[in-house]
Amino acid sequence: MNLSAYFRSIAAKFLHRSELAQDMDEELQSHILHRADDLERSGLNRSEAERRARIELGGKEKFKDECHEALGANFIDTLQLDLRFALRMLRKSPSFTVLAVITLALAIGSNAVVFGVMDGLILRPLNVPHSENLWGTIYGEDTGFQSYRNYLDLRDRNQSFDALAAFNFAFVGLDTGNNPTIAYGFATTGNYFDVLGMQPYVGRFFNPADEQGPNSAPYLVLSYAYWHTHFQDDRRMIGRVVQLNKHPFTIIGVAPREFLGTLLFVSPDFFMPIVNQQQVDGEDLLNARGSTKQIFETIGHLKPGVTPAQALADVNAVGAYLAKTYPKEFGQKSVTLGRPGLTSFDTAVREFITGLMLLAGLILLAACANLGGLFAARAADRSREVALRLALGSSRKRILRQLLTEAVLISLAGGTVGLAGSVLLLRRISLWQPISGTPIHLPVTPDAKIYMVALILALVSGFLFGIVPVRQVMRANAYEIVKAGSSGRVGRRLTVREVLLVVQIAICAVLVTSSMVALRGLGRSMNASFGFEPRKATLVSTNLAMAGYSMEQMPVMQKKMIQALQTIPGVEHVGLVNNYAPLIYAAGSRVNVFKEETSDLRPVNAAAEPYRYDVSPEYFQAAGTTLLAGRDLTWQDDKNAPVVAVVNREFAIKMFGSVANALGRYYKLQEGTRMEVVGVVEDGKYMSLTENPEPAIFSSFLQSPASQSDLVVRSSRDPQQIAEAIRSKIHDLDSGLPLDSATWDSLLEVVLFPARIATMALGVLGMMGAILSITGVFGMTAYSVSKRLRELGIRMALGGQRKEVLLAALGRAFKLLAIGSGAGLVLGLLATKVLAFIVYQATPRDPVVLGGVVLAMALLGLLATWIPARRALSVNPLILLREE
Repeated sequence: MNLSAYFRSIAAKFLHRSELAQDMDEELQSHILHRADDLERSGLNRSEAERRARIELGGKEKFKDECHEALGANFIDTLQLDLRFALRMLRKSPSFTVLAVITLALAIGSNAVVFGVMDGLILRPLNVPHSENLWGTIYGEDTGFQSYRNYLDLRDRNQSFDALAAFNFAFVGLDTGNNPTIAYGFATTGNYFDVLGMQPYVGRFFNPADEQGPNSAPYLVLSYAYWHTHFQDDRRMIGRVVQLNKHPFTIIGVAPREFLGTLLFVSPDFFMPIVNQQQVDGEDLLNARGSTKQIFETIGHLKPGVTPAQALADVNAVGAYLAKTYPKEFGQKSVTLGRPGLTSFDTAVREFITGLMLLAGLILLAACANLGGLFAARAADRSREVALRLALGSSRKRILRQLLTEAVLISLAGGTVGLAGSVLLLRRISLWQPISGTPIHLPVTPDAKIYMVALILALVSGFLFGIVPVRQVMRANAYEIVKAGSSGRVGRRLTVREVLLVVQIAICAVLVTSSMVALRGLGRSMNASFGFEPRKATLVSTNLAMAGYSMEQMPVMQKKMIQALQTIPGVEHVGLVNNYAPLIYAAGSRVNVFKEETSDLRPVNAAAEPYRYDVSPEYFQAAGTTLLAGRDLTWQDDKNAPVVAVVNREFAIKMFGSVANALGRYYKLQEGTRMEVVGVVEDGKYMSLTENPEPAIFSSFLQSPASQSDLVVRSSRDPQQIAEAIRSKIHDLDSGLPLDSATWDSLLEVVLFPARIATMALGVLGMMGAILSITGVFGMTAYSVSKRLRELGIRMALGGQRKEVLLAALGRAFKLLAIGSGAGLVLGLLATKVLAFIVYQATPRDPVVLGGVVLAMALLGLLATWIPARRALSVNPLILLREE
């Protein structure tokens, strides 16, 4: 039969069912009549001839099935019958069906959620034209920051990109006519929107023609979300003048709704020309080649025919040129190309998501092993039904197809429930603002890819656990099964169900180990020595540039704020640190320092690269940092006094050999300034809770003024009362100065965010693993006890002790639990590298982790076997034997 005839026959079967059935009946009746005629001619009477003809033909329904199959459409009818029978069988076992659906829903849902996060952060490109050819240059060892002058050289000297744009962050006080509010935006180069190929939603974008030097382009482009929430989609605001840090800027356009900037998890409120950032921030960094604060990332499209490897070599060549031409200002560092959106976070995010995907895959594998064991037990429980169907002429292929239909129905139901849950969770995650007061969000949106992944996982899962009973059915002997009945037998060899249970327990032990490692890591992070005491400390963030202060006025106003806050009742100490306090927003900056005797001040000759903080007198008392030797900074350490600094222990040892040797010694900065060490404080954490001891220097804020600062207020009073008093005092000094206040503890959420997310994710996966372990052990034990009730009753009737009966009923389950837990613990120890993708310095070999895993698995085993144990001990041999 050719293909067209095949499809015609199928169409005829469905479109002309009655005619086809009638033709088939007529054909079979004609065959019987012709055969009866032959038999009648041989001497038989008519009735006997017809009876003999019908006997020779056999069952008419069998021939009809064969004819339907020959026509090619019998599969549909059989599938309909299988579906109806499968639904009827699943309705007869509601507890099994619900358990199986929930198990699969948890496994498929967790995989769909992790895939959704991976799709949003890694797989899905930026929502800009030709994003597949868009690349970003990541410069430096710690972040992507570089100077504006270096960006200009890279833009003009590279031969690989059509054009290069750049952006940085801008935090401003935006006044639209009411009280100024803090807004977060991007300061970008004039060609930013041209390079990305974006078109405005309303108005126009700024472009290179608008840039005619520093502070020459006071224009503002609003994001669609900010325009929608603050201007209610009013198109008349184009051309309106607003105040950015007390400087007039004209709104010229609105970005498209779908454009959320070029950093995936940050949604800017506005875009402004980077040439005007000096006007807004009060610092002239456009011409500072040695600055690392002006450019966060450069991005551009590769020219046709240029590969990423060629572009990387080109960028490195430009870096080598800059290092040779400007040896004092530029130190050649690592340069990489990456997909825009994650920049310097790319490696960490990819490793984290990869680790989560592996663990989520283990959850699915454990669920399949769990359901495979349950399906094998269910098939064994239905052995008499299978035997009767075989005895009545059913084929083994048909029975297997029926079992697979049940498995696929369960997997599709579980996949549907899991997908619905994952979609709801992903939508909540997309609206979640993990760190209050910041424009940080996770760009995860359910789409067709997630639905397709869930469908594939459901079908694959159904096939995996559905084929487990194949060997059982293929080797079934109908006669032996009917004769033997349903008595349970326990052998010495491991059955398929038991092997699957061991695999499942091992996987669950790995997941429990992972969650224990995460909890232990978070505990170590939170209990580590910070080098300061965040409890009972409030941080007040201000930016004097937002209120129009000049660089000369800033130290005077900052001193007034310190003195005003010291008068608040209950305040013990007040200090100030320029920019941000340690660990806040991971915003520490490093500087190159040199030995006093060094004359060649090129970056390659730097003796250390410490973090630098400009602080006020009494900062260390306010921060709770211990002074180990020497003195604190004083109000006399101003711009007219010799330049001095307090250093931490790590810096003192690295530069001078010991704390005692550091006092009174000098070191040099990049520009040649000699700084005297007047004090030494304890080491601390500056960028990350997991960092190794790093050198740090603390100089006087009077000698290095800056607009952005954090006031540190230490008080035992209620934080909310202190915040109100602080706001009142600063409002009395300048009512137009925006400020944010929060406890230091709460602001540490940024650095704790990765550890907490890892702990949350691994904790959820560990809990799911524990649930699967409980259901697997419970299912196997309950089934074993139910099949051995007669044996257990005989044991008790013969005088067996309760302990012996319990051991006979549950001993094998505990052996399997011990084998699986031991295998899982070994796998957890071997999976240190995988766990390190998610948890920094993962240590499964920690005795606390090992002990916790052993205790957790033992408790899970006891919980899973509690009900079967009670059933085994409650056996009444008289009633049971009478029933048998």
